[in-house]
Amino acid sequence: RALATAPDLVFADEPTGNLDSRSGAEVLRLLQTASREHGQSIAMVTHDPIAASHADRVVHLADGRVVADTRGQSAEEISAFMTARELRATEAAS
Repeated sequence: RALATAPDLVFADEPTGNLDSRSGAEVLRLLQTASREHGQSIAMVTHDPIAASHADRVVHLADGRVVADTRGQSAEEISAFMTARELRATEAAS
């Protein structure tokens, strides 16, 4: 419904959260179509590396700060980065 008015910028907060894999993939395709075919910019917040891998650019945040700004990463690369950051944070807290 938010895409129907064709805004220049769409904010998507965890758009695949609480969805089954088929519905999540459908939402990601819809967002990708909005971006590529209709020129809409998508700002997506997600903890899902698969969803993030659909982005042209991924900005990683930790404690309110930018810790990485990447382009063209696979879901595996994003997941590895997120896991490594979490492990370092856990070790630092111990």
